[in-house]
Amino acid sequence: MMDKRTLGGDGLQVSALGLGCMSMSGVYGNGDEQESMAVINRALDLGMNFLDTADMYGLGGNEELVGRAIKGRRDEVVLATKFGVKRDGNTRTIENSPEYIRAACDASLRRLGIDHIDLYYMHRRNPDVPIDESVGAMAELVSQGKVRHLGLSEVRAETLRQAAAVHPIAALQSEYSLFTRGLESEILPAARELGIGLVAYSPISRGLLSAAMPRAEELPAEDFRRHMPRTTGEDAEHNRALAAGVKKIADAAGVTAAQISLAWLLAQGADIVPIPGTKRLKYLEENAAAADIALTPEQAGALTAAVPLEAVRGDRYPSMHEVER
Repeated sequence: MMDKRTLGGDGLQVSALGLGCMSMSGVYGNGDEQESMAVINRALDLGMNFLDTADMYGLGGNEELVGRAIKGRRDEVVLATKFGVKRDGNTRTIENSPEYIRAACDASLRRLGIDHIDLYYMHRRNPDVPIDESVGAMAELVSQGKVRHLGLSEVRAETLRQAAAVHPIAALQSEYSLFTRGLESEILPAARELGIGLVAYSPISRGLLSAAMPRAEELPAEDFRRHMPRTTGEDAEHNRALAAGVKKIADAAGVTAAQISLAWLLAQGADIVPIPGTKRLKYLEENAAAADIALTPEQAGALTAAVPLEAVRGDRYPSMHEVER
């Protein structure tokens, strides 16, 4: 069984690696519901009990899928979901008002078919809504028993401090990998100062660090990586060369590039929990095995040297205005 790690100061224990479920609902091309449900159940069998979804994934469909998959196994699961990204047709807005938070939580509980959410995140922040109002509404959900622990996603250090002054924050979810290390200067130190764990999403940089991701033009039409700056054009070719350096170190260690990338993240601190996403059993089992890899200091140093700070080219999203930095 997989080792556990603790997020925050209130004792939220989760598996050292979690499972990101977003890709099961069309973001990286069409999914297969039966295989996705098999992936979730196999993750639980392996002790990977920390499942991550959001109300925006598949316009609520991902929460429904996760809810069906864990039916009968709820007691084995630490379930995280998120609110804050609101879609109305082709319009996308960030909504953090207390009224919306209360309604979003109730809707997520219905879709998931559960009576409480273990970790409830603000997915993105609208700076027009004071953070104390939003976190105050989230804290009410805790007092009502609908939510056990609170989290934020992609916020700066100042916002994290303001939120923690209102209610204990168990986790900050932000993109973190060998390819994305900007949070190491201020955000990660602030989280540690406040006793907040870091949940690292896109720990394999949306497949780039696997050294096996097809080129953008070879991806399915509905795969959003066709439009990501890091995975298209000249930036993608530069980043592929960096990933090749990671693969060379992985080959020498007898593991895959994805596994060594996850092992590097796990080695950055016991308060860090990567949540690699997959909809395939093969990749789930490959990722889970990374929890057993103990890097030597020489290997860790070689990986950091292979991808120097600021070496990766291209923004993480086509538009970065929703991400606080």
